Amino acid sequence: MPLEREAFVYIKIIYNNISMYLDQKGKEEIFTKHGGNAKNTGSAEGQIALFTARINHLTEHLKKNRKDFNTERSLVKLVGKRRSLLDYLTKKDILRYRAIVKELGLRK
Repeated sequence: MPLEREAFVYIKIIYNNISMYLDQKGKEEIFTKHGGNAKNTGSAEGQIALFTARINHLTEHLKKNRKDFNTERSLVKLVGKRRSLLDYLTKKDILRYRAIVKELGLRK
């Protein structure tokens, strides 16, 4: 029994040391930079910036794993969500739209 427990603890330690590409600190940085502060997670600019970071990560993943069709579908859905937020921002405040597009280096 003790050996199984040690193996479990070892596996858990290895699993927990794997860093995610976008942890809580990373999200807070994105929202602080684009949304005003870390708690302002609902701002359109913050959400667009977060989607852009996720899109960039998934794009890199798909370059290595070209047959990962589930990730490809997720990427297409994320791009659509970002596009709809950009359309909303265009209607709501064109100056904020232009600023976020320029800041993130998006086309259009």
